[in-house]
Amino acid sequence: MGTEGHSVANQRVVENLASKLRRRQVVGSRETALETVLVLRQVVSKARFSNIDQLVEVIRSVGRKLVDAQPKEHTVGNTVRKVLHHIREEYHTATQGTVLASSSKNTLSISRFVLQGQPRKQNALLKTSADAKGTLKENDPDDPDSFARGLKPVLMEAIQDVLDELETVYDNVSKNAKDHIHSDEIILTIGKSATVEAFLKSAAHYRKFTVIVAETAPSYTGHDMAQSLSSAGISTVLVPDSSIYALMSRVNKVILGAHAILANGGMFAITGSLLAASAARAHSTPVVVCTGQFKLTPQWNLYHEYGALDFADPSSVLGFEEGDLVDKVDVVNPYYDYVRPEFVDAFITNDGDHPPSSVYRLMKEAYDDEDHEL
Repeated sequence: MGTEGHSVANQRVVENLASKLRRRQVVGSRETALETVLVLRQVVSKARFSNIDQLVEVIRSVGRKLVDAQPKEHTVGNTVRKVLHHIREEYHTATQGTVLASSSKNTLSISRFVLQGQPRKQNALLKTSADAKGTLKENDPDDPDSFARGLKPVLMEAIQDVLDELETVYDNVSKNAKDHIHSDEIILTIGKSATVEAFLKSAAHYRKFTVIVAETAPSYTGHDMAQSLSSAGISTVLVPDSSIYALMSRVNKVILGAHAILANGGMFAITGSLLAASAARAHSTPVVVCTGQFKLTPQWNLYHEYGALDFADPSSVLGFEEGDLVDKVDVVNPYYDYVRPEFVDAFITNDGDHPPSSVYRLMKEAYDDEDHEL
């Protein structure tokens, strides 16, 4: 009865988030990632499993359900992959500890020789290994839950690490902002990105500079960005999107946000980003992208220049009051642009700065190959 109760509770939590994602009640890369981690933490804490494969399958099934609910929010799948990667790491560490405990009696090695000078650490290591040996026994017929009991505490810590990374991502991205922005520079950005906003506000503590914000029609999120930066004491100029190319010759640097970073180093970003990046390339102006590593997505853009195939309401481009014209044209209002890797000079992440050509290496470090397809 208890098992069924936990299973029903888990299903209810997952279905609740899937419903919110489907209805767009939870939007934005960071918000969806945070909600996903919280759901996975609850699922793992209540899950019953007697070996690592069962746990991985539980998490994958949750991931598939959430990704199917909203395929356009790439950070949902990324977060599931990240949690799976951490879980496997913790499992391998624990099982290696078991092997070490059973083989450490008669084995001579350099590491044991070094530890002889550190008795406290040696005792702690042997104690941990002995604990692991005592608790980590997969498929135990006498006590099927022993494996889960032994592994869950470290799994909770691993999931908490992912949560902490998401909660501190803005601070970690913007901590070196003063090294990228210099005094009296003119910076161009487009739309409202919380990461870019935190980055610019951090740099403003050390440098005086001017930010040109494109208003990003038809959503006009640039208005909110300009208001926020101006209230923080940053010299801000709001311009229409059509002025980007004309102003680019005066701009020192273009700073963009990202919705998702793809495996080839390209990215999905708010509509207008491709316009800004193309103008910057024509004027040899550097383009840097502020983003958290949780947006790294092991996928390629196999579609077309509309990128994520996410379209906004066409009536904001051409209203229905233009009745005669609406019947004669198809109105497309893509929400994201696909920006190719050659248009980007650097990604500023919460784990340092990287060129687009090294994104594949970050993917290898962040995710396991078998999780690319959930």
